[in-house]
Amino acid sequence: MDVVSDVITVLRTGRSSSNRTSVDARWQVPFEAYEGAGFHILLRGTCSLISDVADPVRLGVGDVVLLPHGSAHGLAGDGTELLCGKYRLDRSRPHPLLSGLPEIIHLPATVGRHPELRAAIDLLGTEVEADRSGRDAVVSGLLDLLLVYMLRAWLEDNPTACWSQALSDPAVAGALRAIHDDPARPWTVPELAAAVGHSRATLARRFVALVGQPPMAYLTWWRMTRAARLLRDSDAPLSAIARQVGYESPFAFSHAFKRLFGQSPNQYRLSEVS
Repeated sequence: MDVVSDVITVLRTGRSSSNRTSVDARWQVPFEAYEGAGFHILLRGTCSLISDVADPVRLGVGDVVLLPHGSAHGLAGDGTELLCGKYRLDRSRPHPLLSGLPEIIHLPATVGRHPELRAAIDLLGTEVEADRSGRDAVVSGLLDLLLVYMLRAWLEDNPTACWSQALSDPAVAGALRAIHDDPARPWTVPELAAAVGHSRATLARRFVALVGQPPMAYLTWWRMTRAARLLRDSDAPLSAIARQVGYESPFAFSHAFKRLFGQSPNQYRLSEVS
């Protein structure tokens, strides 16, 4: 399983949305903080993004700005056309890959850089205004692609960031893929080390340095994060969810879940439904 795709799939909630807006006069609009991530793409004119968490960002035509933490901000422009969108994300258990991102990610439109991102922008810009069969499905799929492409672009442009290194380090990336491929497997550090062809000590040292926690701690955390998604989005019985995340005993699963979430799986499910 590709780690970035798996993280986005598990943390996404609800439906993403997008719109295309044109303003001929000088304008300024505030955006309140949001439980998710948002983006703006300047298609025409001039525009600046202003926030309390970072320096102002001057956008050029074709520039992309992603706000991965949904920070409050404002936009001001003149004779402007924008493509905007937002994603709902579960903030109760933020994945370190996403929580480690800056408040504002600016991806300038540079010729030859990130062609997949540019192609997705062009397609999305066309589809959000179209009145054609299958439009909703196309826009939904393109928004999913766009989020992946924006994250990929930032990771590629920032190779020294911890998670950029984690996803490119052979030992750590291999261990992460193994965990995400089969989180229910009773992994041990020696088994993970053997799977990626490195010593136990080497894997443990690199994993902690780049991921921020030991392999077994990350495995448990990811299992509980997946379990929370299943409890929220499905009616599966506790025993089935326990097996899906690597626990033969519902009791052992409940104990592990309560230790991390501060409430039992059933209490969590009821609180999410209400």
